[in-house]
Amino acid sequence: MIDQINKATEVIKAGGVILYPTDTIWGLGCDPNNESAIQKIIEIKNRPANKSFIMLVNSERLLNRYVKEIPEVCYDLIDYADKPLTIIYPNGQSLSPLLMPDDKSIGIRMVSDPFCSKLIDKIKCGLVSTSANISGQESPKTFKDISNEILQKVDYVVDLPDNSANNKPSQIIKIGANSEVTIIRK
Repeated sequence: MIDQINKATEVIKAGGVILYPTDTIWGLGCDPNNESAIQKIIEIKNRPANKSFIMLVNSERLLNRYVKEIPEVCYDLIDYADKPLTIIYPNGQSLSPLLMPDDKSIGIRMVSDPFCSKLIDKIKCGLVSTSANISGQESPKTFKDISNEILQKVDYVVDLPDNSANNKPSQIIKIGANSEVTIIRK
């Protein structure tokens, strides 16, 4: 796994896009402040430019880097989640504007997956994460579900087995400015 982390880090630092196994499904990832890499993901997925992204972090320290003010309810949601949970926070910060919609919210998932967590440590920032599929198509549950079109366009494919027993996208909850909770995806 160390070789895969080192190579993925090298590609991300050079502005590339990686294909990697997350704690849920296979994803496309890059540096959250590299606009050309983010634009490349938009093009690879044939995705509407105004559609927001998810970020992966592995610590409260990184979460605080990207969210101006974290509503208190979010800590409980993270602590008590029984499956992967993405929270859409109000007031994202320190990120490319390409990652956030007009309301400046940002979807972030705290991961504990060993590969993702160690990669985030190594790149010293969060990791953009979006499903490894053409926009509008079904998310790939396993590596063999990823289209050749995606495989040919990324800069690096992480060579690790499918590592999730979950194999489905995370739950998504949006937190409003007054801590109101909206379930986006169960």
